[in-house]
Amino acid sequence: MRRTVMAVVLALSVALPAAGVAGAVDAPASGSGSYVGVEYFPEPDGEGARTSVPVNSPHAQPETPARHRTPVASEDGEVVPLAETGPTADRLDVTIVGDGYTAAEQEDFLQDARTKWDEVTDIEPYRSYEGLFNVWAVKAVSEESGVTGDPGRDDVRNTALGSYFWCSATERLICVDLDKTKSYADKAPATDLVIVISHSAKYGGAGYSGLAADYGYDGVSTLSSDNAQSTLIAAHEMAHSIGLLADEYQYAGYGDHPGPEPAYPNASMLTADRMAAQRAKWASWLGEADPSGGTVGTFEGADYYEYGVYRPTRNSLMRALNTDEFNLPGREAMIAGFYRSANALTPLVDTTVTVSRFTPLSVELADLDTGLAGIRLRWYVDGREARQARGMTTVLPATLGVPADRRAHRVTATVVDTTSAVRSPVVRDLTSNSVTWTVTR
Repeated sequence: MRRTVMAVVLALSVALPAAGVAGAVDAPASGSGSYVGVEYFPEPDGEGARTSVPVNSPHAQPETPARHRTPVASEDGEVVPLAETGPTADRLDVTIVGDGYTAAEQEDFLQDARTKWDEVTDIEPYRSYEGLFNVWAVKAVSEESGVTGDPGRDDVRNTALGSYFWCSATERLICVDLDKTKSYADKAPATDLVIVISHSAKYGGAGYSGLAADYGYDGVSTLSSDNAQSTLIAAHEMAHSIGLLADEYQYAGYGDHPGPEPAYPNASMLTADRMAAQRAKWASWLGEADPSGGTVGTFEGADYYEYGVYRPTRNSLMRALNTDEFNLPGREAMIAGFYRSANALTPLVDTTVTVSRFTPLSVELADLDTGLAGIRLRWYVDGREARQARGMTTVLPATLGVPADRRAHRVTATVVDTTSAVRSPVVRDLTSNSVTWTVTR
């Protein structure tokens, strides 16, 4: 059964006070439409900011009834699988929708979608766990090519999702019509997260999170199709939804963290000494060389506050877009998130049906790149390991040792991810998955 993606603890729809916050804009007065909070990155190598934006776009084109569509435009809403690695119940499903692509440009959209996903999965830990994702591309046919606000503020395009720069008076903030986006995302077999690729070379993007209650999936990331730096926006925003990670930057003037201890795995009010003494948060990583540079410790300033709260490293992708590295505690949190929504083990024989001693039992393992040991597969009969079957993906219950005594016995296959990127016993337990059959005769 799918373990749904947990909603981000930090709901971006809760606006920060505007004072002292770069790029912050007060939400309009009630009655002027629905607004939600987003995160964006004003500069391609800088830290993030947050603001309120409209749910709907003034630039989204009305839906064309099917009977009025041209033959070429009839592909509007067509779903193309870019990566189908397993059943949707055992995978994290990402749906990519294009905006600003005309009917003649849909192949360009598919190529851009493949390129952007390849760029995201060049980043760890997405790279090692790419096999836990299904990726669906949904064609959205726009009347006009391009994005409103590109190149200038007054340039307007009529597009399927109404993508536009200069959202909330901020040039690099790309907003979309969330309801239109949902109408396309819902065409995919399953959707946990959405990426909207806006047809533009201009740097920009945004991250909407905490949408699950209204939209059925947690986050929407927007990014430019032909700007490499915009890919990092999607990698960062997905980490909020998947890993429940906090932003590691702070705002001038925010002062002391008010408490209590943040729930995020990458923000804490504990100093390194207290963290080590309590074996809390990222204690097991303290002092380790980090891929983002330097060593893991406690660096003051995180979760938007300047003082009294710490992040694991001086820099990381959760702090600024001048790096494509998550720090070690962040990577571990991401792996935990992958396994909250996906399984590395899928049974190929129905577990609800009683089988015989001579029924071949088969499982499929996700194709992961998690180190030398990788995924460990073990088989058990009534709780006792059948050591001779270690690593085998197809077995016969009789050869595992199920006796011919006409009693019911249980055969269980279990996988554990042995990656060295996980040190927490709690996270290690999340990486484990088991399936069980009842065997008689």
